[in-house]
Amino acid sequence: MDELRRLIGAGLSQAGWPEPAWYETTPEDAGRGQAEQAVKNGAELIFACGGDGTVMAVVTALAGTDVAMAVLPAGTGNLLAANLGLAGDAATGVEVALEGGRKRIDVGAVGDQCFAVMAGMGFDAKMLEGTSETAKKRIGWLAYVGGAVKHLRDRPMRVRIVLDGGRPMMRRPRTVIVGNVGRLQGGVRLLSDAAPDDGKLDVAVLSPRSLAHWASLGWAVVRRHERIPLMETYRAERVEIRSNRAQPRQLDGDLIDPGKSLTVQIRHRALLLCVPQPDGDPDLAYDSGAAQRAAEGVRAAAEEAE
Repeated sequence: MDELRRLIGAGLSQAGWPEPAWYETTPEDAGRGQAEQAVKNGAELIFACGGDGTVMAVVTALAGTDVAMAVLPAGTGNLLAANLGLAGDAATGVEVALEGGRKRIDVGAVGDQCFAVMAGMGFDAKMLEGTSETAKKRIGWLAYVGGAVKHLRDRPMRVRIVLDGGRPMMRRPRTVIVGNVGRLQGGVRLLSDAAPDDGKLDVAVLSPRSLAHWASLGWAVVRRHERIPLMETYRAERVEIRSNRAQPRQLDGDLIDPGKSLTVQIRHRALLLCVPQPDGDPDLAYDSGAAQRAAEGVRAAAEEAE
């Protein structure tokens, strides 16, 4: 944490920005209360430094405000950082904030919590549940492969899916994913048509029945095929998923309590997010490589401050 503080402080100082105020998370509050207090204290930009839980907490606090959020990956997983092309690089996250790229994006709301990337019910949450924190610290996003293998042969769910109050669809999927943007960990793009500011949620219903089905589906996703076998896709502003039994659930890669239902409502352009320039591109990670190269100045300033 001292190294991260030095990196941020040196980068901001070099750009002529004031010294930031620091708010530390606690086991009881992953960042929502701290972000809300920072807003009350007059913050114009908040760096969310941490993993998926911290980022989701800050997204929830800032949705509907004019305070910008910058993402600095510092935890064992950070799905929004992956969609910004930050790849675990805090210096690039600082540079992105300094460059001034700002984009208003949609968020999904589940009860009183908000997410920026995706929510899920079923296999994807089981995969997270089966992945150890130790493995994530050692090998990063590849640790999720081990968590996935444990559940490839699990039985499918029985669910009813209702989109925008329409006719119920009865399905037996392995997982249902509701996304705002499309990338998974490792940069794999699952929802190729998802746009972060179109006022719509993208829904993927995955229904593989065997290991061969999983292999076919995974290959098509990795190869970015236009049509993915055993995956149905839909778009809606409100998504209701109900199962006959409690299922594991996740928001932005962070587990929430299991439940029999998951209801997601879009909040259009609710979050002001720091993104790589040009900020008008629908791909949040567009030209993130330029920001990574420009971040050498931030890294050099941090080294001088040691």
